[in-house]
Amino acid sequence: MAQTASHTLHTNGATIRYDVRPATAGNGGHPPLFLFGSPMDASGFATLASYFTDRTVVTYDPRGTGRSARTDGAAETTPEEHADDLRQVVEALGADAVDLFASSGGAVNALALVAAAPGPIRVLVAHEPATAAVLPDHEAALAACAGVHATYLRAGMGPAMAKFIALTAHQGPFPAGWADAPAPDPAAFGLPTEDDGSRDDPLLGQNMRGCTAYRPDFAALAAAGTRIVLGAGEESEGQLAARAAAAVAERLGTEPVVFPSHHGGFLGGEYGQHGEPEGFARTLREVLDGS
Repeated sequence: MAQTASHTLHTNGATIRYDVRPATAGNGGHPPLFLFGSPMDASGFATLASYFTDRTVVTYDPRGTGRSARTDGAAETTPEEHADDLRQVVEALGADAVDLFASSGGAVNALALVAAAPGPIRVLVAHEPATAAVLPDHEAALAACAGVHATYLRAGMGPAMAKFIALTAHQGPFPAGWADAPAPDPAAFGLPTEDDGSRDDPLLGQNMRGCTAYRPDFAALAAAGTRIVLGAGEESEGQLAARAAAAVAERLGTEPVVFPSHHGGFLGGEYGQHGEPEGFARTLREVLDGS
């Protein structure tokens, strides 16, 4: 049985690690399937990958996360930088066609990739892209996201993550002043209340502002040859990322596909979280097959 192979790419400002799992059940002529998120690393896609043994499956660690180290010393990252890393991974595969499933910040980065360099990308399934910039209430929503980052710089991981959890769970438009409200008690979420002084968290520090402030290039996306499908979890209705999926789909003249479960519906115990991975994978397969 062919084993998963790990590879290294030296990109502009980062050393990127990615993994290739060969098909074990006959690939049926399907192109490779690249599964990724941001800042979630490759380990978050183990369960989902297990449902696609008939395809070569590719996963990777985004810059500054897991095994992929930053070499530029920068404190924050843009979706365009992530997109260029993704481009180089796709090119290294040497395939005539590649399908992408991208989640959360990864979906934002994938939209940046397809806008800039669609190349061999046949299908992009962008699940709950975490961009606040496309929302009707974008000014308040972006202020809320910037407030999470500011809380992190001021008070550390616990208070910032508590505020991030409140942000992602918020239903509907953000009211003016939401960013200035006190952060929830970190202890209520089992988070540390003491500041350890570190400021290198890839979510709260590196990606928070750049990801949520990214506005897709809709003209370039419409002109790309890639079939773009937006997705949202059935339990995510009204939340920022699901609202963003609907907004991007509307701009592209499509309807978002409803996936089982929530924002992490593909998880099967990774990070202690559970979605509905079997149903999620079934829906993803139907979308990739054009159903």
